[in-house]
Amino acid sequence: MPQVELSAGVIEYEDTGGAGPVLVLLHGLLMDGSVWRQVVSELRAGHRCVMPTLPLGAHKHPMREDADLSMRGIARLVGELLERLDLKDVTLALNDWGGALLLFSEGPVERVKRLVVASCEAFDNVPPGLPGRMAVLAARTPGGLTVAMQQLRFRFMRRSSMAFGLMSKRPIPHEVMDSWFQPVLTQPQVRRDLKKYLRGAKEAKRDLIAATEQLRAFDRPALVAWAAEDRIMPPEHGRRLAEVLPRAQLIEIEDSYTLIPEDQPGQLADAIRRFVRDTR
Repeated sequence: MPQVELSAGVIEYEDTGGAGPVLVLLHGLLMDGSVWRQVVSELRAGHRCVMPTLPLGAHKHPMREDADLSMRGIARLVGELLERLDLKDVTLALNDWGGALLLFSEGPVERVKRLVVASCEAFDNVPPGLPGRMAVLAARTPGGLTVAMQQLRFRFMRRSSMAFGLMSKRPIPHEVMDSWFQPVLTQPQVRRDLKKYLRGAKEAKRDLIAATEQLRAFDRPALVAWAAEDRIMPPEHGRRLAEVLPRAQLIEIEDSYTLIPEDQPGQLADAIRRFVRDTR
């Protein structure tokens, strides 16, 4: 897998290549870009899809010990990645993790021409839902994160309400989840990185509240695609985001929880394809 050296450390990414419109697809906690695999399979013929693995627990290369792994710090890594890979006219797509919204609170991001917000953290929703609160509690308890992560070895635990049971309506293939969890289960330094991020939840909430409101200045096309049955990211937040973003269009996707790329990849791919086509 290709790698790029950023200020915090080595970031891996997948890149389908090609000359089509560029999509940069971001993932959430304890997963990597493969959460978009089914969407990418439908879009790669006409688009260049780039899926970085952010340092959110599924990264194989630990970050530098002094790396800023706050929500804002990781958002800045996304900006660095766009620069280092010289990606232009980007459609930036978020799912689950909303931290990249902080990019736009620091001024215009010239390389980003469109924004896709698909059921993700927004406003005051940090940590999001029961899984988020449990992860933050574990990170603040001595030894708690190690114990919590070890529970993910048991496949029945992955579908519990404290893990991914409220994130996806349909079971995610075990081989995919095995790959997601392997780094945090086997590398103490990856757990250190994840703990550093989770312990910044209070700061992240404050920053995300401000950043979401500042999206009123985002004058480029935006697509808000929200899961109508979401139990982690309130559907009301999707509607509020569509009001905040000046050029937003809103779609609500039925029969899905937060991880729309897992539950309804075809609908999401079709929506992104139309959105990019109609706003070029």
